[in-house]
Amino acid sequence: MATMTAAQRRSAERAGFDAYVAECPARQLLDRIGDKWVSLVVNALADGPQRYSDLRRRLAGVSEKMLTQTLRALERDGLLTRTVTPSVPARVDYALTPLGTGLLPLLKAIKSWAEENMPEVLAHRVSYDGVRND
Repeated sequence: MATMTAAQRRSAERAGFDAYVAECPARQLLDRIGDKWVSLVVNALADGPQRYSDLRRRLAGVSEKMLTQTLRALERDGLLTRTVTPSVPARVDYALTPLGTGLLPLLKAIKSWAEENMPEVLAHRVSYDGVRND
């Protein structure tokens, strides 16, 4: 069997992922990226590192538990880093990694699309609900 370069191995590995298969790791990553808090956290970190308390204030409605779980999951997937600066109390900053920064344009586009198209979506909802309630 011929020896493969690292780039060839990565290419072969990518070809083996199929997000339509339930057990595929790519499906799990899509599930993670599709989470509303993930999208909002990544967008919030677009302007640079932020402290936990700043993120919590910015993301109205997120519980401490959900924000902590989201940040841990993003760190586990390599999309953000957590930096602890020793002080009293300890300072913890979160920042996007290059991998997370690569995801940012996609999530920004989805956020913009949602904000721009919300009036039309709301109109469709009213129309749909009116038909269903008659």
